[in-house]
Amino acid sequence: MSRYCVIGAGAAGISALQLLREAGYDVDCYEKTDRVGGHWHTDYDALHLITSRDTTHFENFPMPPDFPPFPRRDQVRTYLESYATEHGLYDVITFGTAVDSVVPVPTDGPAGAAGWTVTLDSGESHHYDGVLVANGHLWDQKIPTVPGTFTGTQIHSGSYRNTGDIDGTRVLVVGAGNSGCDLAVDAAQHRFDVDIVIREGMFFQPKSYFGVPRQEVAWMAQFAPDEQDLIARLLARVSIGEWHNYPGLLEPKAKTLAEGRTVVNNLLLYWMQHGRVRVVPGISRFDGTTVHFTDGSSREYDTILWATGFNASLPFLDESLIARRDGAPLRYAGGVVPVGLEKMYYIGLAAPRGPQIPVYGVQTKLALRMIALHEDAGARGAGVERYLAGLQDADDRIDIVRAVWNDQMADTHRLIDAFHLAHTGEVDAEGEVFEGAVS
Repeated sequence: MSRYCVIGAGAAGISALQLLREAGYDVDCYEKTDRVGGHWHTDYDALHLITSRDTTHFENFPMPPDFPPFPRRDQVRTYLESYATEHGLYDVITFGTAVDSVVPVPTDGPAGAAGWTVTLDSGESHHYDGVLVANGHLWDQKIPTVPGTFTGTQIHSGSYRNTGDIDGTRVLVVGAGNSGCDLAVDAAQHRFDVDIVIREGMFFQPKSYFGVPRQEVAWMAQFAPDEQDLIARLLARVSIGEWHNYPGLLEPKAKTLAEGRTVVNNLLLYWMQHGRVRVVPGISRFDGTTVHFTDGSSREYDTILWATGFNASLPFLDESLIARRDGAPLRYAGGVVPVGLEKMYYIGLAAPRGPQIPVYGVQTKLALRMIALHEDAGARGAGVERYLAGLQDADDRIDIVRAVWNDQMADTHRLIDAFHLAHTGEVDAEGEVFEGAVS
């Protein structure tokens, strides 16, 4: 009987696990901690969803209506735990067990065509017909190398919990994505003296239009993605202004949200106008507690908060098996199928802008279509990765515009339909694409 393995019991992992079980497959799930929910247990206390409660949920399992429109970190954690409880997943997940290695079963065909051997930290090894990788991409902290030495306190956003972690009063936040802006706001609201490094122009978007979460403005759905992009920029211009209204911000080089960097945050701009947050340029070097900037200025700081992202790490796979570009694994099929590997599926490694939790189910359903092709083809598999490699360009993006990702998923379903038809003479049920709101 076929068996499948899910690595990780975060939001992506439990979504994949449940859908595999619903499809009737024998599946094992390994989680190195003692809980479900992944990073939602350890993220900073001030974290809230930037997408709305009513668009950020598993299929047929909405968040409780008494949650606020933008739930807190602990509420999201509770929601994920309730999903696992409702579906009996605690009884089928192996907790406290890390995956040490995932090795392709030897074959004269492509890597993974004969399945995978998964070895656990207990020393046990098991053969699986396919592996769904859901170990997350928000845990291997990335900090850039800067000349010199900073002798104050340094904390990465992945380790930061609250302002109790900050030493002194002078704080420098490095990184201006959603997390960096959250950390700067958290410190500013607690009356710290906060600077934030912003090296390039970017777009800011409010969480709501007309008091309604931006994903739920119903009339926006009647417009095409490029039209939604324009409307969103115009609404932001009316409600929060533009870059030149805020000291230190730079003009975005991109003309659209889809082409540029976009941050969903109202409060950073608020505190900038109240003098609690100041924009500084890139860092050139450290000297003790002095930070020198690329414009020749310098300033003293007690604490640096690094919001500089994470490495996309797959520690259980030999790096020789992973094709990378700019540090990120290369993939086909909307980020699901790794280049060069059969019968392996990445769930959650593509993060299209907008609500994330529904994405995991959409990715798993696509993986299930490929699993069915492999099952029908027999022990050597169907050569799905090889087929896609000849028809799609490999993509390294994790952060990807939702409309672009939707197109990738639709194209993959079309190709899977054609593959199925060519091999069976029948048309399979067409897969779904999750339609999100504006980027």
